[in-house]
Formats: sequence, C-alpha cells, structure tokens
Amino acid sequence: MNASAPAANGYLLNLSRKRPATRLVFLITALACLLVIGSAASFILSARAAQLKDAQVATTNIARMIAVQVELTLKTASFALTDLSERVEIGGTGAAALKRLETHLVNVATTSPELHGLFVYGSDGSWLATSLSRPVKGNNSDRDYFRYHQNNADRGVHVGSPVKSRSTNVWVIPVSRRINRPDGSFGGVALVTLRVNFFERIYDELNVGETGTVLVALSDGTLLYRRPFDEQLIGTNISQGPVMQALAMRSSGSSVLIANIDRIERLYSYRRVDRFPVIVAVGQTKDELLSQWQGSSILIAAAVVLICGMFALLAVKLMEQFAVRDRLDQKLRAHSDDLEKNNIGLQVLAHTDKLTGLPNRLMFDEALEREFKRAERNKDCLSLILLDVDFFKQFNDRYGHVAGDVVLGSVGSVLSEQASRSADVAARYGGEEFAVILPGTDNAGAVGVAERIRKAILALQIAHEASALGQVSASFGVVTMTPASQPGLLMTELVVCADRRLYEAKRRGRNMVCNE
Repeated sequence: MNASAPAANGYLLNLSRKRPATRLVFLITALACLLVIGSAASFILSARAAQLKDAQVATTNIARMIAVQVELTLKTASFALTDLSERVEIGGTGAAALKRLETHLVNVATTSPELHGLFVYGSDGSWLATSLSRPVKGNNSDRDYFRYHQNNADRGVHVGSPVKSRSTNVWVIPVSRRINRPDGSFGGVALVTLRVNFFERIYDELNVGETGTVLVALSDGTLLYRRPFDEQLIGTNISQGPVMQALAMRSSGSSVLIANIDRIERLYSYRRVDRFPVIVAVGQTKDELLSQWQGSSILIAAAVVLICGMFALLAVKLMEQFAVRDRLDQKLRAHSDDLEKNNIGLQVLAHTDKLTGLPNRLMFDEALEREFKRAERNKDCLSLILLDVDFFKQFNDRYGHVAGDVVLGSVGSVLSEQASRSADVAARYGGEEFAVILPGTDNAGAVGVAERIRKAILALQIAHEASALGQVSASFGVVTMTPASQPGLLMTELVVCADRRLYEAKRRGRNMVCNE
C-alpha cells in the first residue's frame, strides 16, 4: 500500500488537470494528507523537544552534584593544607615537632578517605613529613607545584596538573599551599594529593548511559579525569575542545557538542566549581537520549503513511470512471511527445558535426555565450582551449582526404574522452581546429586538460611523414579569464586570446601547450 501512494498521487495529479470534480477530489485528498502529516510532524517535534529538555534538566542536576562534590573535596584539602602550614610555621621543623606533625598527618589521612596523602616539604624540596606508613627518600623540588610556590608569594591553595606519585606510583591531583618562614621568605610546601581513581569510583555509579561521559578539568584545560577512564588522557590539554570553548563564554550552561576525543555528539551540561579553578561537565549521547522518542516516532510515521495511502486509494477508486477517457487523452499526448522528441533530435543533428560527432561551430558559439554570461553572474573563471592538428594540409596532400577525415574523427574521440565533466563542451571549431570550453576551471587546470589531450593524440601513433615527429600531433592555445573582474570584457576577446596563443605554440615548434 505504501508503494502505491506515490503512483496514485501522480495519477490524481494528471486527472486533476482535466475536470473540476477530479481536481476537487485531488485537492481534498492532498489537504487531508497534509493535515495528517503536519499534525504528526508537530507532535513528533514537540515530543523530541520535551525529551531533550528533560535530559538537559537531568544532566544539569548531575553536573551541579559533581561540582558540589568536587568543591567539598577541595575544601577538605584546603582546610587540611591551612592546618598543616600553620603547624609548621608555628611549631617549626624540629625533630619533636615533625614527629608530632607526622602523627597528625596519618590521623587526617585515615579520617578523610578522599585524600590520598599529606606531605610537607622543606624549602629545598626534601621530604619533612608524610602520612605514608613508610619513610620516603627523594626530592620534589622539580615538581610544577613546588616551583609555583617557590616563585609566588601567594598563600592561596594551588590545584596542579595530575602527576604520578613517586611514593605509590598512582595518578594523583596535587593540591598545595606555600609555607613561609617567620621573615616571610619561602619555607617549603604543604601538599595534599587526591587519587584520580577516587573520582572514578564515584562517577562510575552515575547513570549517564553506555556512551555518556563525565569530565573534570582545570580551568586552563588540563584534564584531571574523564569517564570512560583512559590513563593516557590524564593531564592532556582540552582547552580547544567544545566544552572549554563554551565555558569561555559563560560559567555554566548546556549545549549539544561533538567531542574532539571520540567525535561523538552529546548533550553536555557544564559549570565552573565555586572558589576553585576547576570545571566539570556531563554529557549524554543524543542517540541514547532520543532512543525512546525514535521508536515512537517510527510508529507514528508508519501510521501516517498508512492513512495517507488509504486516502490516496479511496481517491483513485472515486475517479476510476474517468479512466477510459483519460487513456485516449494519454495516447494523444504520447503522439505529441513523440513529435517533440523528433523535433529535439533534429535540433541535435543541426548542432552536431557529422564527421567527429562533436558539437559544431554553431553549438560552440551558443555554449560559449551561455558559459560566459554564467561566469560573469557567478563571478567565476572560464577557460578556453583552441587546438589545431599540426601540418594537416600536408597530411591530406600525402595520405588523402579520407585518411584526413579518419584523423579528425580520432581527435574528436580523444576530446570526447578528455572533456569528461558534464559542463565541459568539446566542439569542432572549423577544418582541423577544435575547441574545449571549461567552466569554473582555473588556468592550471585548463593547461592540465590540454596536456592530457596532447598526449592522447600522440598516443594514437598515426604516421605523418610531413611532420618532424613522424606522427600526428596538435598545438594548443589556452586562456583563462574572469569576466566579472574585467568590466567591458567581450566574449570574442576570449577566443582571440586563445587563438593568439595557439599560433604562438605553432611558432615555438608545435606539439605544445601555450598559455601565455
């Protein structure tokens, strides 16, 4: 029934041109179908918008929840850092003070599972105290966060790029604070590290779909965590990604974006974390969000097709009484179409060169005028190639006119093969001269076409004793102009310029392409 609907509509359209009653039936059927289709389309689009709106609210709430959780974690780290730095600045770094400090660090790490470790480093980067259960040797003066506090007197909390812990060999996010000596000079760094897999355990429980994603990154675009988790992505820069570009314009929002990492289109909700240089984003793929809507839309569309098909079939049945008369009318029209086709065939013969099968000079002139005006309207370039078979008169004198006609036919075949675009026109210009019109082709492209034609003619390997090459060849003149950029330019100037370059190619020794 679905396949019969288009045919039935075409049948109705033909009948509607003959009788008012038929036209009325067709009009009513068309309006009924349009009403059904319009109502269904409006309902489907409204349902889609509602589905996306609900999804946007859900992802916004998830993003807000994640931002709050990240903020609380960083606040916990900030409070711990403030406490550590004050203990060191007030209590000093003597053996007894450090022993008490280390006991305190272990207690804080035990009661705060989100903290991977707590550390205090001296001004030279050496380890003074740690919450780890074992002593650690080494120096952290080369870490970015250490150098940051060494060079900045700011006492605020610094969230650094993810690093691999030298003590546990796991990925951590360093959160640090400067320690000052009594005179205000740099005295070391207090550091709290957060496990990246701590975020992974929490965010894996979020329902964002099979191909959904969760992002946590620094404001400069450094990636702290991404779900699905991939260790190789930690620390990469996503500042040029669509989420960061969207956050550059506002502090929070929702948008449909395509991720640079996996090229999947998702509905993202994103926001900045209050008081900290961190951003979070949650994305769900449109395919998953709209899967239920797509299923119901397919059912509605199928019902619409069925209803419209029934309307069309009913209309056809109502108008079957006109079938006999219409059949006779169609026969008369068929005869008229045959006459029109014959007339078109005669026009084609009148514009075709019988020897080569190419358009003749008359067709060439019409085509050149048409393409010249089109190039002028569209401010596009137009190229023309004129070519002439070398020493053709001597060929005729030596081998006879029948052989010369064979040569011209062969050259015509070459032009038909090489001027392959539908807009290209290859024509016999007159005698042994041919022309190729190349719309929208620059000079380099036109020269390339001319070279292919020249080589294809040589590849025919037609003997020609009167030529220095010993075989048939051709010379080419190529010109490219942009009518819109040359006010007052005439179409004939294109032909004159190409003809002048053709004769320049002959003067230089023939069997060549000249475009200057």
